[in-house]
Amino acid sequence: MQDGRAPRIKNRAPAAIQITAEQLLREAQERQESAFRAPKQRVEDFEELNEYRGRKRKEFEERIRRTRGSIKEWLQYANWEASQNEFARSRSVYERALDVDPRSIQLWLSYTEMELKSRNVQHARNLYDRAVTLLPRVDQLWYKYVYLEELLQNVSGARQVFERWMQWEPDDKAWQAYIKLEERYNELDRASAIYERWIAVRPEPRVWVKWGKSEEDRLRVDKAREVFQTALEFYGDDEEQIEKAQAVFSAFAKMEMRLKEYDRARVIYQFALSRIPRSKSAGLYASYTKFEKQHGTRTTLESTVLGKRRIQYEEELSHDGRNYDGALQDLRTEGGSTEEEETAIGRVREVYERAVAQVPPGNEKRHWRRYIFLWLDYALFEEIETKDYDRTQQIYQTALNIVPHKVFTFAKLWLMFARFEVRRLQLPAARKILGAAIGMCPKEALFKGYIELEIELREFDRARQLYQKYLEFDPANSPAWIKFAELESQLQDFARTRAIFELAVSQSPLSMPELLWKAYIDFEVEEGERDAARALYNRLIELSGHVKVWISYALFEAEPMPLPRAMREEEEEEEEDEDAEQRMVAGDADLARKVFQRGYNDLKGKGLKHERVVLLEVWKTFEETHGSEEDVKKVAAMMPIVGKKRYVDQETGQTVEDHDLIFADDERENNPKTFQFLKMAHAWAEAKKSGGGGGSSVLSGFTAAQSASQDDDAKSDVASSHGGDD
Repeated sequence: MQDGRAPRIKNRAPAAIQITAEQLLREAQERQESAFRAPKQRVEDFEELNEYRGRKRKEFEERIRRTRGSIKEWLQYANWEASQNEFARSRSVYERALDVDPRSIQLWLSYTEMELKSRNVQHARNLYDRAVTLLPRVDQLWYKYVYLEELLQNVSGARQVFERWMQWEPDDKAWQAYIKLEERYNELDRASAIYERWIAVRPEPRVWVKWGKSEEDRLRVDKAREVFQTALEFYGDDEEQIEKAQAVFSAFAKMEMRLKEYDRARVIYQFALSRIPRSKSAGLYASYTKFEKQHGTRTTLESTVLGKRRIQYEEELSHDGRNYDGALQDLRTEGGSTEEEETAIGRVREVYERAVAQVPPGNEKRHWRRYIFLWLDYALFEEIETKDYDRTQQIYQTALNIVPHKVFTFAKLWLMFARFEVRRLQLPAARKILGAAIGMCPKEALFKGYIELEIELREFDRARQLYQKYLEFDPANSPAWIKFAELESQLQDFARTRAIFELAVSQSPLSMPELLWKAYIDFEVEEGERDAARALYNRLIELSGHVKVWISYALFEAEPMPLPRAMREEEEEEEEDEDAEQRMVAGDADLARKVFQRGYNDLKGKGLKHERVVLLEVWKTFEETHGSEEDVKKVAAMMPIVGKKRYVDQETGQTVEDHDLIFADDERENNPKTFQFLKMAHAWAEAKKSGGGGGSSVLSGFTAAQSASQDDDAKSDVASSHGGDD
């Protein structure tokens, strides 16, 4: 090893002869030197014995002189003297040691053990008497003393020792030992008296329970009941004291169960649970639940289970007062209670009041949602279950006062309050509530709910006024315009309906304008006004020009539609049969084709190839239904083919090859020679396929366009007025 470093191991292969751990240990044991042992000294006569004793005493005295406070040295000296049967000398050593440390428990125990081994019983008694007088709080000395007296069959002496000990009010084990002594000698009355003294010294529930159990074991049932009743009277009606006495209640009830007095046990449980807070009686409730499962009826069992759940939910609420889910669970539990009606209502109200007292922190609406649900649930409970309408109104009013309406509001709260007033036939109050809501915090849900209420009441003039306020608040809301127009249409005021639609489509901007235009067009179609609907389509095309608008316009021209309303009404007056089928005006397929062609030309002018393919697909489907084979072939000939297009990427400067849609009319107009060449190539390919020459394409750069790549929504009615691809 160099420089303090570990040596390098060059050969790491295992040795030829392996040595086990067992061999190593055996060799180490064999090589150990034998421990030194003092030679045995043999005494031949008294002279040598006296000399040996004198030498040993001199050694002990020298060691004690050096370490006077070491009890170990004193004990070795005293025990050696006792081993030499020199008991007087041994007592002298012990007494000298006690002068040094009179509170050494080990010294007293060793001293008394020496006397007992030498059968000096009276000396041992005297020592125990001295020890317990000097150290009365050391239970071990008392136990040894009592055991000695009982071992000597001196029961009265043991009783006297216990009496001396009890004057010091020791722990429970000492009292229990005294009671067991009396029970061993069948002194049961004395044992009961000791229990009574024990209770006077330490009136704790476990002591009462032990006393009652002891009397029950002696088959003194009346005395056991008297003990438990005395215990309950001792604890009184104070909440803290009764909480401590749960063990007494439980033991009392279990004793009655063992005696098959189930009614008594139920009364005890109910008496205890009615006075102990539910959150602190989980153990007692568990025992009561088990009792009802074994000996109760269905009603009592359900009541017990609900009580146990109450404790669980109240513990959750005590940890988190804003746990509104736990409050709702607790309320469901109270709602399923089978208790008396007044008691159950009181419990439910108490839970509601505690829950709504926990106002959410901050002004974030997501924290308030479940809190408001609690208020609504509370109001419905008072209205439906208790029929207390004044209290319900007060609950709604309090909830509205709590919500910060300048930051956010809850339309459901306002609407339910108004509906409540309507159910009470207080219509002015309901309108006042909703009017205040719209004035304070206007919201779409509030307008909808107010309008729905007025329509249900058949107050259509008020509904119109509300729609006007609604549209002044949010003029870009297309669904609101549509609902307003539908209302006028249902009221048979078609002039107002058209005026509303015209006013709506003139708004800018609009949310979802396609819905508004579709509703306007559907209204004109339903009225049988084809010219008006056609004019609307033309206006929409000017605004949007989307492919879906062209498709819907073309299909509209081909579909039949009802007669105008004036003609329908005349025919209905002439015909008496109300079940007669409604006459329809047939569509014009030629006009539809013209619209398809206009749309195709418009999309072609804008350079929208993908949209042109979508239009052609729908056009082809239309011709398959309404046209001839020539019309279908004509549209099919307009379908593009997929070719490869090369162009230079502006960013990288490299030539990139990409797929492109090639339309026949585009090629015919832009590249007539190339178009003629492609036409001949495709004709040759078709001829080759029909002749069985194989299915390979003539030009490797072209393939047929796939219709599956088009949008599935190509056949929808009306598109977005913004002209983008959806």
